[in-house]
Amino acid sequence: MFARLGRGYSLILQGRVAEGMALLDEVMVSVTADEVAPMLAGIAYCQVIDLCHAVFDLRRAREWTEALTCWCDSQPDMVPFRGNCLVHRCEIFQLHGAWTDALESARRACEWLAGPPTWDALGSAHYQLAEIQRLRGELVEAEKSYRRASLAGRDPEPGMSLIRLAQGRIDLALPAIRRALDEAQDPIARSRLLPAYVEVLLEAEDVVAARAAADELAGIAAQLDAAYLNALAAHASGAVLLVEGDPRAALTALRRAHRWWRDLDAPHQVARVRLLIAVACRELGDGASAELEFEAARTALEELGARPDLERLARLAGSPRPGGLSRREREVLTLVATGKTNRAIATELFISEKTVARHVSNIFTKLGLSSRAEATAYAYKHGLAR
Repeated sequence: MFARLGRGYSLILQGRVAEGMALLDEVMVSVTADEVAPMLAGIAYCQVIDLCHAVFDLRRAREWTEALTCWCDSQPDMVPFRGNCLVHRCEIFQLHGAWTDALESARRACEWLAGPPTWDALGSAHYQLAEIQRLRGELVEAEKSYRRASLAGRDPEPGMSLIRLAQGRIDLALPAIRRALDEAQDPIARSRLLPAYVEVLLEAEDVVAARAAADELAGIAAQLDAAYLNALAAHASGAVLLVEGDPRAALTALRRAHRWWRDLDAPHQVARVRLLIAVACRELGDGASAELEFEAARTALEELGARPDLERLARLAGSPRPGGLSRREREVLTLVATGKTNRAIATELFISEKTVARHVSNIFTKLGLSSRAEATAYAYKHGLAR
């Protein structure tokens, strides 16, 4: 059993995922047939499930987590494995939208693994608890749980950066997520950080870096060819394309992500991608379809209790912005109307002069303007300047 486990792990590290997973299946045949002692079976369960999560094979992860749950019930003295089992169950519950069950599993895992002695998986348990709290909008409690995860040895990224993003602290979120990504060497580790990195970069309006990160994620997804990773990559690419001003291409990528998320039975991700689909439809002039997408997303998010995403939906589904301008573009236009140069605007908004020039160009294109004088007149006419 251990020989197959070691060989399977080695093959996965070499990128020969299909061969490696076939050996792991053989390992689990031995375990489920009671051919090994309980302690060894527990080690095998945890290693195999961890590897399934590592390569985003969620079908196998769910199957073996369910088997581990039954096994743990028959082995009440195997404390570390019961804790690991609850952590894995939390991950599965979270994906499938059973957030109440996920919260309970994470809290029980924290209790089981707190010791004495303290088990290595305690950091992961606190991190999973923080993830559910963050998704539900319990940001103060989530930050405490991320800190406990850090104290137990688990890097709190990317969750902590997403907390900072929700708090509007991009100045804290961007350096932290960038540091974590710089430390991640292998593609699988980087793929766990890149979606959040893209999200933070887009909020920071560094579209060039966001495009590079989305492209890297797409390359990793193509290499591993896992449905979950493909969905993340298409979702990130669609979000970047929207900001780049190509809603038609964005809609194609987002529809692809929606199909994958739906096949994975991931209601939260389905709702989040439908928000962006609604924005793309609206940008293309299809207001009726946009309204349907917003309504579907709202219903799903209300059922989940995803307060931060509901607040985001309220912002996105609000009154159409003047000329379709983004928040930052409106800020730039207001400053243009005061007579400030690109350099002065860059200084005031803490962005590069090149970024300001791109915003000004986008403003001219969206509003059909050809000069700063026309932009100033537009700003006064539409109440963007006084």
